[in-house]
Amino acid sequence: MPSTTGVTNPSNVSSPVTGVTAGTGASGEASGGASGGASGGASGGALAQEALEIVSGYAFAGPALDLGALLWDGQCLADAQIRIPLSMLNRHGLVAGATGTGKTKTLQLIAEQLAAQGVPVFLADIKGDVSGISAPGEGGGKVAERAREVGQTWEATAFPSEFYALGGIGAGIPVRSTITSFGPVLLSKVLQLNRTQEQSLGLIFHYADQKGLELVDLKDLRAVVTFLTSDEGKPELKGIGGLSTVTAGVILRALTAFEAQGMGEFFGEPEFDTSEFLRVAEDGRGIVSVLELPAVQDKPQLFSTFLMWLLADLYNDLPEVGDVEKPKLVFFFDEAHLLFNGASKAFLESITQTVRLIRSKGVGVFFVTQTPKDVPGDVLAQLGNRVQHALRAFTPDDQKALKATVRTFPNSAYDLEETLTSMGTGEAVITVMSEKGAPTPVAVTRLRAPESLMGPVAAETLAAAVKGSSLYGRYAEAVDRESAFERLAARPAKKESGGGGVVGQVAGSGMFKSLARSLGTQLGREISRSLFGTAKRRR
Repeated sequence: MPSTTGVTNPSNVSSPVTGVTAGTGASGEASGGASGGASGGASGGALAQEALEIVSGYAFAGPALDLGALLWDGQCLADAQIRIPLSMLNRHGLVAGATGTGKTKTLQLIAEQLAAQGVPVFLADIKGDVSGISAPGEGGGKVAERAREVGQTWEATAFPSEFYALGGIGAGIPVRSTITSFGPVLLSKVLQLNRTQEQSLGLIFHYADQKGLELVDLKDLRAVVTFLTSDEGKPELKGIGGLSTVTAGVILRALTAFEAQGMGEFFGEPEFDTSEFLRVAEDGRGIVSVLELPAVQDKPQLFSTFLMWLLADLYNDLPEVGDVEKPKLVFFFDEAHLLFNGASKAFLESITQTVRLIRSKGVGVFFVTQTPKDVPGDVLAQLGNRVQHALRAFTPDDQKALKATVRTFPNSAYDLEETLTSMGTGEAVITVMSEKGAPTPVAVTRLRAPESLMGPVAAETLAAAVKGSSLYGRYAEAVDRESAFERLAARPAKKESGGGGVVGQVAGSGMFKSLARSLGTQLGREISRSLFGTAKRRR
């Protein structure tokens, strides 16, 4: 299945193209499509020199993903294939475009070809329409026409998939994190704390780490903060530099409100091991891990931050590998603007550092959003592979975004302002990193059709796939073992406290010395933390 593997013999790329005449596809018939806004056009029936230069920029020697065929002077040239070298997929990328322009299908197309070449993929399914990657596609007139136009040998194909759900809310294997692992910076983003409150939460985590108080779920953290804000805990609070009673109280109220909204399901054990995303199926194809998010799509701060935790956890755990022939994993970060909205300076710096460094661990990250301006400049500068779908220019803000997008591309033979507003669904402006690490020429491209189902699988099919997974038994049932809440609650109360509530129960002389001794053999004196304040996994 050449269209599935995506490997094209480079000898078949350059030579046939010189004979392609403007206005014809591979079959010699007019293909129609976007104008492309190209300057120069064809002269004397031969392909313009600018177009030949574009095509030659995509004639790679090694394995590559086939994205589609070049659009030039209003025609789709099936012999002129636009591709991404497999070895450059860890140089990160951006898939952008207005709603309804085909971003999701592009993700599916890239994911299919990566899986076919043995590369695991992670996809966040915000709307619930990516699960179809696990089922063969449905052929038909439109699919056949698209395949003919772009020179694709289309064959209905299902790809090995696993389905996950945050906290088990929705259809999927539950993905949970302990509070300790999630860390103070990411939790502050979820709780929408300001910079001062974020720093104070970091001090609380530091305190819990030092005292051996393991924070597994929200009630553990709430118990620690409750103690620190109580009369009995104020001496301990004073020992934490820079943490005021007022700020600790604000954090406690934020935690209580957060838990009251049903958010506690996302934190706890068994904690998900992100190395599950690196698995390969028995037939050698990479497994596509789909995080099903429709049930929590109304909680954007939560799921976008959880995606960042998954990425940070991978970064913490994976060894350095340098440049590789193919990535260990390609991670698609959908609705990326949600991650950056309202982010603190420290948070943005941590994202930038993670993206910069995770490449050397063999992981490629693609951010998916509407316009490049949704991504901070320091992050955008690291995204070497770009697939830009159509943009709208209905309002002054749209026009401003359009001009800003054009400025992010290298000089090209196209009038990109015109092109980006005239492309049809499933067409995109592309530039990628060549095998030598240099940007390829900008190419307006008609993309291939995915070979898996373009839409969701039936609910009962999805449920059966989840429960039939070998991972389901490992993560399905939540476990509430003894941790900070239980240990604090088990302490004898002082008589004057009346023994009421958590605060009354935790009071007692020498309590934290005792706790530190009892837990020290399990956790060590202090937890080692990395980017975002996330805890390094102990295995």
